[in-house]
Amino acid sequence: METRAPYALAGLFALTVIVAVFGFVYWLHNTGGLGERTVYRIRFENSVSGLLVGAAVLFNGIRVGEVTDLRLDPDDPLKVMATVAVAANTPVRADTQVGLDFQGLTGVPVVAMQGGATAFPPGEPRLLTADPKAGQSMTQAARQALLRLDAVLSDNAAPLHDTITNLQTFAAALARNSGKLDNIVAGIERMTGGGPAQEPKTLYDLAAVHDFPSPAKPPHGQLVIPEPTAVLVLDTQRILVGPPFTEKPAFASAQWSDNVPKLLHAKIIQSFENANYLSSVARPTEGVIGDYQLWIDIRSFQISTEPETAADVEFSAKILGTKGRIVATRIFHARLPADAASPVIAVAALNAAFRTATTELVIWTAGAI
Repeated sequence: METRAPYALAGLFALTVIVAVFGFVYWLHNTGGLGERTVYRIRFENSVSGLLVGAAVLFNGIRVGEVTDLRLDPDDPLKVMATVAVAANTPVRADTQVGLDFQGLTGVPVVAMQGGATAFPPGEPRLLTADPKAGQSMTQAARQALLRLDAVLSDNAAPLHDTITNLQTFAAALARNSGKLDNIVAGIERMTGGGPAQEPKTLYDLAAVHDFPSPAKPPHGQLVIPEPTAVLVLDTQRILVGPPFTEKPAFASAQWSDNVPKLLHAKIIQSFENANYLSSVARPTEGVIGDYQLWIDIRSFQISTEPETAADVEFSAKILGTKGRIVATRIFHARLPADAASPVIAVAALNAAFRTATTELVIWTAGAI
C-alpha cells in the first residue's frame, strides 16, 4: 500500500489539472464562466447550413452566449428552431434583429443579434424570428440572382436581338461616314474655339475707280443702287479659284474684307461718286428717292482656271425708271491674265478686271440717264 500511494496521488493530481484546464477553456469559451443565462428560441425560415450546437451568439459583435440546441420545427419542416443561452444582462428585445454571420477564413457560422427596443410581453415565451434571408449563403444568393437574370433575358430576347442588330447597323453607318464625322467634329471644334489655333486671316480690299473723263455736262439725275445679287457660291469672303471652287492651300489664310456682293456694292457707289456724272448716288436705305435705280447681278468674280488662268469679273446691269420700266440693260465682262500662285497676285488681277468693268458701267449708266 505504501508503494502504490504516490502513484494514486500523481494520477489524482493529473486528473485535477486536466479538469481545471477544461474548466478554464469552457469559462473562456462562454465569456465569463458559468454565470446566469437567459434562454431564447429563434425560428429560422430557411436553411441554417453549417450552424452547430455550441456555435457562438454575438450581440452587436460581442460574444454573449452560444447555441444550445438545434432541431426542425415539427409543424413546418422548412423551418429550424434554435435554442440559445445568452448572458442574463444582454439587452435582447422582442424586435431584436437576428441573422447568421460568417467569421474567419473558413466562414464559421454564428448567430448575430442587433438592436431592439420592444420588451417581451410578460408570461409569453421568448421567441425571436430570424431574417428570412438569414440562412441564405452567398452561393444560393448568386444562383437566385442568375436565375432572375436568365428569366429577364428570356422574356426580352426579341427586343435585345433587335437592339443589337440596330447597334450593328449604326456602327456600320458610322464606319461608312467616318470622314464626314471627322469634318463635323472639326467644325464643332472651330465653332467652340477648340482644336489647334488657326492662322490669322489676311484681308484684301478692292479699289474704287478714280480716273474718269471729265463730265461733258453738269451732273444731273439721282441714282439709287441696291445691293447686287449673286449666287450663293459668290456670297463669300473667300478669294475663289476655280472651277472647281475648292480652297487652295495658298489662299487658306486670305480673304476679302467683306462678302463679295457687299464689297462690290460699296466700291461701285464710290466709283460713281468719284466720276461725278450724277447729282447724287445712294443706297435705298439712305432715304433717297432716286430718279433711276441700277440693279446689278454678279455673275463671276474669281480667278478662273479654264481655259486659261485669268481674273474673271462679269455682272449684268439694268437701269429702271421711276415707274419700274427698264430704261437700259447691258452685261459687263472683263477678263485679264492672272497667276493663281499667290493671293497678292490674284487680288491685283481681280482689281484690274474690276476697274475695267466698273469704268464701263459708270460711263454707260451716265449716258443712258
